[in-house]
Formats: sequence, structure tokens, C-alpha cells
Amino acid sequence: MPLIGIEEHWMLPELTSALEAVVHPDESLAFNKRGDTGRRLEDLGTGRIATMDAQGIDVAVLALTPPGTQSLPPEEAVALSRLANDTAAAAVSAHPMRFRSLSTLPMSSPRHVAAELERAAVQGHVGSMVYGRSGERFLDDPVYDDFFAAAAALRQPVFIHPQIPSDALRDAAYRGFDPMTDLALATFGWGWHLEAATAALRLVLRGTFDRHPGLQIVLGHWGELLLFWLDRADSLSRLAGLERPVSDYVRTNVFVTASGMLNPALLRHALTVTTVDRLIFSTDYPFQQPGRAEIDAFFGHLATDTDRHKVRSANAAALFGIDLATPH
Repeated sequence: MPLIGIEEHWMLPELTSALEAVVHPDESLAFNKRGDTGRRLEDLGTGRIATMDAQGIDVAVLALTPPGTQSLPPEEAVALSRLANDTAAAAVSAHPMRFRSLSTLPMSSPRHVAAELERAAVQGHVGSMVYGRSGERFLDDPVYDDFFAAAAALRQPVFIHPQIPSDALRDAAYRGFDPMTDLALATFGWGWHLEAATAALRLVLRGTFDRHPGLQIVLGHWGELLLFWLDRADSLSRLAGLERPVSDYVRTNVFVTASGMLNPALLRHALTVTTVDRLIFSTDYPFQQPGRAEIDAFFGHLATDTDRHKVRSANAAALFGIDLATPH
């Protein structure tokens, strides 16, 4: 059975330089420099493909690594988003049987977002990756409604990736330890995932999926904790005046991927609240690098070959419009 990984990160050197030059750089950039991570992120060629071969991954959907361009001033965000999309499109053209890509969008310049999504879609990008907040502006802000309308119309899924909490929230809840523990608590240990789950929940409560029923979003890390709290989240539906329970939107408008967390207990829980048709695979490369044996063992926990085929490739191929038999 073929295997598609849909959250395989890369980084643009020019973006790294721009992000490091801002007054208060995103501290999570430090994770991009650990070990050989930086080299792996910038490799859009033979080294990455060799790792894919070792893991048994046939197609990797490239996605710019956090924090993207959202923390940059508008003009710079627009220019670097365009450069990132051009660069990723060139990588896909160079390796059309192995790569697809998610576009990078200048969310700090809302009036340019839909246009760049449309430009990227013409280039062949199969979706976009965004974050839950740009400065003080949440992803569910009405200013982004044209973006979501365009994404739905173009059938471009929107991957909501975790990001570091705001400084105010970090001061209130994520500090008081040594600097590295502070950072880990605010990012991969806890804060990242609450940020992404909250962004997705706010989109539901804002009525985004009532206005755009065809819109599809993707959440990593088994739904960023949201799947584990739907009983309580459903209590918000009536208060927010939604047409359906929150859990209903999750089952019809949200796809969930593993992000390299190949724990069968998490798989089993996901299948109690959504269906196998909503699960897709990713490794979160290069931050997670599961080997082929670990990947194969994970798929052994799915009940049937039909289910394994869906999660390995069929669901992602349908969602992102990937034809495994045809070069991009």
C-alpha cells in the first residue's frame, strides 16, 4: 500500500534570517537548530527523499516549519510567503512523483491572504498551513472570512499548526521554571497544542463551517487535545447559536493526523470520536523520524486492510487531490 505523509516540514533560509531579525524573535526557532535539524529542513532534494525511502513514504506534502511568516510585518510577510511558495513549487516540479506542498500565507496582511492562496493553488499547492493567531488577531477574525471562502471554493484544506502562546499568556501560565523548561512547557510539552485546539474551536464557535460547509481543516497531534474534550466542548454549541454540536463539525470538517505520535492508544481514542475516513498520516519530519518498522507496527493496529489503505494514502489523496499514479 502506498504511504503519504502530509506534514513534512521544510524551511526557507531567507525566512529564518527575517524571523531572527525582528525585535523579539520567536523562541521556538531554537528547535530548528538542534542537531542536524536545520540541514534537514533546508533539504528539498536527495537527502529528504532518502529518508522517505527508508521510512517507506511515497509522497511527502511539504509544509513550511513554524512559525511561518505570520509574525512578520505585512509587506515582509507578503514577499516571503510568495518566495516560500515559489520555492516549494520548484521542489515539487523537480520531484513530481515524491513531493506535494502546502502554501504559506501572509496572515499578518489579511487583504493579501486570499489572493496568495489563489496564486499558490494555480502553482499546484494542494492546501495551506496557517497558525491560530497573527499578533493579537485570531484566525476566526471576520477579516479572514474571504480566505476561508476561497479555501472552500478551491477545495484547499487548511492545516492549523501549533504556535507559541502570546507573551501575556506565557507570563500568566508558562513561566517560573528554568528557561528551557519554560519554553518546552509553552511549546511541544503543552502550550502549542492548546493554542491549535483553541484556534479550531473558535472557528467552530464563530460559525465558520456554517457559512462555508465545504471548508476542511486539518489538526495534527491527534486533534491537538480537542478530540479528548468534545463532551465538554459540545456544551458550547447552544450558547454560541450553532446549527450542530461541536463534535458534529469535528466529524464533518476536521481531518486528524498523527504528527509522528504513533501511539496505538491515541489511534483507538480517535476512532471513538471520529471515523477512520477522517484520519491521515504524517511524521512531523524532521522533528519526529519514525523508522519503517515503527510505522508498519502502527498500521498493524488498524482492523482491516481497507482501513489501513484509507489512513496510509486514500484519505489524504482524496482530501488533497493527489494522484499517486500521475506526476504533479
